[in-house]
Amino acid sequence: MPDDLDPQIGEFTGQLRRLVDQGGLSVAALADRTGYSKTSWERYLNGRLLAPKGAIVALAEVTGTSPVHLTTMWELAERAWSRAEMRHDRTMEQLRITQARAELGDFGGARAEASGGVRTARAGTGTAGAPPVIPPKPRAGEGDARDAGPPRPVTDEPRGGRRRLLLFLAGAVAAVVVIGGVLLLTGRGGGGGKPDAAGSPAPSATSAADLPPGVKCAGSGCTGKDAEAMGCGGDLVTTARTAAVGAATLEVRYSRTCGTAWGRITGAVPGDQVRITAGGTEQRGDTAAGDTFAYTPMVAVGGAGEAEACVTLAAGRTGCTK
Repeated sequence: MPDDLDPQIGEFTGQLRRLVDQGGLSVAALADRTGYSKTSWERYLNGRLLAPKGAIVALAEVTGTSPVHLTTMWELAERAWSRAEMRHDRTMEQLRITQARAELGDFGGARAEASGGVRTARAGTGTAGAPPVIPPKPRAGEGDARDAGPPRPVTDEPRGGRRRLLLFLAGAVAAVVVIGGVLLLTGRGGGGGKPDAAGSPAPSATSAADLPPGVKCAGSGCTGKDAEAMGCGGDLVTTARTAAVGAATLEVRYSRTCGTAWGRITGAVPGDQVRITAGGTEQRGDTAAGDTFAYTPMVAVGGAGEAEACVTLAAGRTGCTK
């Protein structure tokens, strides 16, 4: 297990391992009997991913263990996992802020160079090319011409006009800096996209160019596609919402990296149907013969709270996540 794993998550993961060992189950057998993939169980048992509540209930049934104590430990581990995710998000946000400040610092250097150029141009403005000024002879009664002080130089442009020009240049440079900073921050912010004019959710903070290795889509580009095939599952997915409907467990699965959500049911029977809706978009999935689980294709969301999963059981009962 990872060295930096939270103690509560480590204790919970150790309990899962003990139940699997006591039941004499291999990972392949565990996957076959619970409806969760072999890859997922390997991650659950290695502490790389927190098992969803449905997987814990399924494990308790397979091993003949009371789910009460195991569910309590899962709730504590889930809180610890959420705290770890929040710390990670704050760290990433601080990194983005630091990077944005560094970029704005570069714009500040360009503004200083521009200001230096203006000062140089002003220093070069003089009266070298102006004709000499010959003071008029004093008229009678006005005294000596030297008493009137030195003559003022004659320039081609009034001093007030030069000041207006410099103020205009300085304002233009400042406007360029502000606009560049706004574009930089809005282009790199991590907060989350807003729905466009058509009402479809925008992808998450990660753009297609910044996707981690193995992830093949983001946002609306993932709609209608399989989460596992597009690399949006595994370590990148969390359970946003869950509900028990009859013997089945209904979940909203959410991937922040891909900006998507999808529905899943476990403990199901053939004929059960799950669907996911978000922003007017709906995807469906059905259980096949012999399967105890099913999941829908993905829909694009701006956040985990935008999606709702519902199930219609073969027996006729329906239910949704709250």
